[in-house]
Amino acid sequence: MCGVSSRRNADELIKRGAVKINGKVEENVGCTISPENDVVQVRGVVVKPEQNRYIMLNKPKLYITALGEGQDDKKTIQELISGIPERVYPVGRLDYDVDGLLVCTNDGELANRVLHPSFELRKTYRAVVKGEIGRAKSLRMGEGAMLEDGYAKPDSIKVLKSDKTSSILEISFHEGRNHIVKRFFAEFMHPVKQLSRISVGPLKLGNLNRGEWRDLTDKELGSLKKALQLPN
Repeated sequence: MCGVSSRRNADELIKRGAVKINGKVEENVGCTISPENDVVQVRGVVVKPEQNRYIMLNKPKLYITALGEGQDDKKTIQELISGIPERVYPVGRLDYDVDGLLVCTNDGELANRVLHPSFELRKTYRAVVKGEIGRAKSLRMGEGAMLEDGYAKPDSIKVLKSDKTSSILEISFHEGRNHIVKRFFAEFMHPVKQLSRISVGPLKLGNLNRGEWRDLTDKELGSLKKALQLPN
């Protein structure tokens, strides 16, 4: 919450004696403190919780959903949000070859709820797939399919355009299984050619340009918190 490190690295800092509480070294990772009353230092520097920040990013293709430096000369979204002073991190991920809406925040509770399937927050994608998909087949798709890691049933599916070579669809899942959209269409012999995420719950990408980000409006944040059963 203070933008110092990840939770796992924070545990290691505590175990190494790099953390002091009220001037005394604390090596118990389960120690509870009061942010209002206790003074916490990491390597001699006093740290305080950051103000929560909520942004949406239109991730372009060929960017890794990660912070820090990429591998094999691949770019990461860190380059796109480097101007944000708070230590925001992506909520979930989009594949290297997928573009679209990515929520970034330093609010851990909100991030956990966005990703947890029990809150049934729909993620909607626009997919261009190979081959023609008629009404009968789209209805079969709507009933779901068995994938190697269990049954997958879309929350909604809609064919926007279709011909003998390709089809454009919008499909929603509230699950966050890896590559679920690609694997779902592959099960019906319609491999994905292009994939974009256009909404996350009540948040819509709209006309935000690829590679750009903006803060959520108060209305958007309120709607998202309401969907996640969080106090606004």
